[in-house]
Amino acid sequence: MTLREIKRVRWTDEDRYPFNPDLIQNFESLKLNVPVTIIAGDNGSGKTTLLEGIAAAAGSTLISGEHMEMDKSFSPAFELADELKLIWSVKTGNGFFFRASDFITYTRSLANIREEARITMEEIKKRDPNSLEILPYARTYYELRHLYGEGLDKRSHGESFLDLFQARFNPNGFYILDEPEAPLSPSKQLTLLAMMHDMAKKGAKFLISTHSPILMAYPEADLYEIQEGELVKLPFEEIGHVRLTKDFLQEPERYFRHLFD
Repeated sequence: MTLREIKRVRWTDEDRYPFNPDLIQNFESLKLNVPVTIIAGDNGSGKTTLLEGIAAAAGSTLISGEHMEMDKSFSPAFELADELKLIWSVKTGNGFFFRASDFITYTRSLANIREEARITMEEIKKRDPNSLEILPYARTYYELRHLYGEGLDKRSHGESFLDLFQARFNPNGFYILDEPEAPLSPSKQLTLLAMMHDMAKKGAKFLISTHSPILMAYPEADLYEIQEGELVKLPFEEIGHVRLTKDFLQEPERYFRHLFD
């Protein structure tokens, strides 16, 4: 087990981001008693703000491998992190903070690095087929091929998401995932659950924000819903997203009558 609890140790009473969302004003603590903890809530309820602050406090790297402090857009997250205390059973360096919005930028960056390495290798071979100068570029090229096959950019968006997770998930890691279901079909969401379960059996922990009832159904996950700016622990059947999805699928015509008439 890795991270056990996140606690708010002081409050900045300022009407500015990242302190002004009700969820942040009301946040006191969150215990991670099980391998998977999930937060549900409407858009704008503060899920991402809270996760970014926790990720900054945990020293999480981004999916690119870069540290969060290298990205100035995370400055508010570090302000919030200063007010949080993380209690670990064992501090882990494994894991990352993942936002779906960062993924496309990352895959394009990998594709560029790989192509530059390939072109440089060819240029060196033309000058001197026996040159040792080629070694660092060859290492970069073949390491990327080993991790990601022909390249994340060559796969569908959802498939490349799963390829990335498969390559980057490690035992005993702490993974903060912000709406990872965004590009995934229902069947691919099930695949993600299987990957998470495999890592959970090896000591990994996940803190996830999601709108997906499929991800929320992970067995024995702790589920929280943001209600009036508070984290409320609920069973799966009582989560608003779950109830709405179930009701809609059972009788969509009733919703259409209301929406369209």
